[in-house]
Amino acid sequence: MTESLTRLTATGIARRVRDGDVSPVEVVEAHLDRIEERADRTNPFVTVTAERAREAAAAAEHAVADGERLGPLCGVPVAIKDLDDVAGVRTTSGSLLFEDRVADADAPFVARLREAGAIVVGKTNTPEFGLGTTTDNLVAGPTGNPFDPDRVSGGSSGGAAAALGESLVPLAPGSDAGGSIRVPASLCGVFGLKPTFGLVPSPKRPNAFAGLAPLSHQGPMARTVEDAALALDVTAGPHPRDPTSVPATADYRAAVDRPVDEFRVAYSPDMGTYPVEPAVRDVLDDAVRAFEREGATVDAVDPDLGHDAEGVLDAYYTMATVRWRALLENLADEGFDPHGADRERLRPYLRELILDAEEPTARERERAAIVRTDVHDGIEDVFEEYDLLVTATTGTVAFPHDDEPETVDGTAIEPLRGWVLTQPYNFTGHPAASVPAGAVDGLPVGMQVAAPRHADADVLAAAAAVERRRPWRDRYPE
Repeated sequence: MTESLTRLTATGIARRVRDGDVSPVEVVEAHLDRIEERADRTNPFVTVTAERAREAAAAAEHAVADGERLGPLCGVPVAIKDLDDVAGVRTTSGSLLFEDRVADADAPFVARLREAGAIVVGKTNTPEFGLGTTTDNLVAGPTGNPFDPDRVSGGSSGGAAAALGESLVPLAPGSDAGGSIRVPASLCGVFGLKPTFGLVPSPKRPNAFAGLAPLSHQGPMARTVEDAALALDVTAGPHPRDPTSVPATADYRAAVDRPVDEFRVAYSPDMGTYPVEPAVRDVLDDAVRAFEREGATVDAVDPDLGHDAEGVLDAYYTMATVRWRALLENLADEGFDPHGADRERLRPYLRELILDAEEPTARERERAAIVRTDVHDGIEDVFEEYDLLVTATTGTVAFPHDDEPETVDGTAIEPLRGWVLTQPYNFTGHPAASVPAGAVDGLPVGMQVAAPRHADADVLAAAAAVERRRPWRDRYPE
């Protein structure tokens, strides 16, 4: 029973709870049992909220028995990234500085999930302050990949992706300031959507490292496209505490069943400039045919982002470093001294990348803004003719811990982020998802699917079409 319940989708759990075929208590206990049995394999959790989850499950069971109106996620276990607040639960942000900090309120999207009936079972691991494309910190340690725990799960939502791949929860939302939803989704073989900027409201409290506006986005991660769409329906829309939030523009769950035969798909595995390993490219060349089999038109294109991959990454670092440095230095308002007594409590790469880096000059900031505009214009040029732009999510598959690649397909890269193709969409705010496309030597490959801003429903429809033609649910470790 435990394994069968943990293999259910979020949609399936909610339906069975509504129909009275299974109780929320049974569902939560099954997932807590699996967490206890399996969590040590990949280390995806920082905190497991077992007793709180049991209390919520019991309350949900009473609601079912009393015939109350049930939310669309009633009884569905969910794990929240440890950058985002759950009232009464610690939010460490992966940092020793915040190891014992307890949140006094839910983040906006967390409140919406709980109002819809979802039951929080824990907080998932993240690199310190969410800064990294792999997941490791001094609070909880590294998170491994479900397909090979000796390899990385990606970051910064690596705990969420690993928890999904291990069937510990059916939903685990993430945040994405440079690929932090899509990169771990790609490496762990799950589905992750970075929505249009502002579609899911972000926390705006002081030092909210999940809210690195204007780069950061909140979004759903799941084992199926349908589950992610359901979560997006629940969490999307304006919030008074997020002035950048925007209205939902579609029934996202309904988009999953939409035909894609009129879609025009632009395909460029390297986005015109990024290095991609040949084996990854081969998987994508095969996977993109799913659109053709669903009736869509697929053309090879060569986007012009106006700059090479290194130039785009340099601009990203310029923009992000300014924000990261400000957030770290603002820790003084909470009694911390990142330049002094608390410096050694930060991970070395954080000190080197941000605190010790030279402050970007005004000219460098303006140059980064120009690069961002050029990237935006290059992508919009594609969307003038096509509905979707399909690329690799990452240029390589998951690699061993502490062994970041220095080259991809023979091209020297910056090891921390040079192997991902995700930052352009953080510049532009377009919706982009990583869709499981296949595997290389048993390690997942993700296909990045992007669309014009506010066309999140098109991304979901396209991803669902791939899932119909190339289902992946049975590939996860037993």
